[in-house]
Amino acid sequence: MSSIPPPLVARYGSNDAPAEAALTPLIEQLLGHRSVRAYLPDPVGDAQLSAIIAAAQSAASSSNLNVWSVVAVREASTRARLAELAGNQAHVRDAPLQLVWLADLARLRRVATQLERPSAGLDYTEMFLTAVIDAALAAQNAAAAAESLGLGMVYIGGMRNHPEEVAALLELPPETFAVFGMCLGTPDPAHPAEVKPRPPQAVVLHHERYSQEAQDAGIDAYNRAMAHFYDEQKMNVHGTWAVHSAKRIAGPESLSGRDRLVEALHALGFKLK
Repeated sequence: MSSIPPPLVARYGSNDAPAEAALTPLIEQLLGHRSVRAYLPDPVGDAQLSAIIAAAQSAASSSNLNVWSVVAVREASTRARLAELAGNQAHVRDAPLQLVWLADLARLRRVATQLERPSAGLDYTEMFLTAVIDAALAAQNAAAAAESLGLGMVYIGGMRNHPEEVAALLELPPETFAVFGMCLGTPDPAHPAEVKPRPPQAVVLHHERYSQEAQDAGIDAYNRAMAHFYDEQKMNVHGTWAVHSAKRIAGPESLSGRDRLVEALHALGFKLK
């Protein structure tokens, strides 16, 4: 019988899991993350939301600039419209709470204006990138907090399919951008989600120097693991993980409208020098 802890086996499979790892209850919770797309109608309460946002605000923030915001959407009609804009994803409509995470330079622009100080630094791509990173760090803290409360979640990259329409719907000011959404709710036990395999650590972990060749064996193993997962979950995915991923990056037509993000960002007030 394998002595590898079950959370590691669930994430990597018995053949590719690390032989040893220093696990804690927090790490075991993180290893158990799964994307939940079926929810009970039970609302996410204000106390839960406050705790989730407190966790989000406890993430690192570059220079403590706090260049992110989040819009909590509970109204059914707004969730329905967001679902349409995100590619008609039913779980965006059905989850009782949608959190839309924003890269937000508008707040600092306003602060500088009120102080009658210059703010030309906000026009540079560095500040936009900082805002996106801050939003992602905050959101991942929020995801872990939500799961610790017994909630399920899934990220929604489809918020970037139609950035201007999302901005108009949520009445975002210039220089704010919906980086992604996050469905939150109580998982529906009738439709349980499974832990999705991740590549062996040799694919992503490099020691001292980056090596492409060192990844090849791990990618082959991951192709086999994902083929098994697709089959087990009865997912209509043709080919290996590598083929599936290659299709996703084939060209602008495979980007779900996101090939025009630079145009959209300019329209939303980002100069991106």
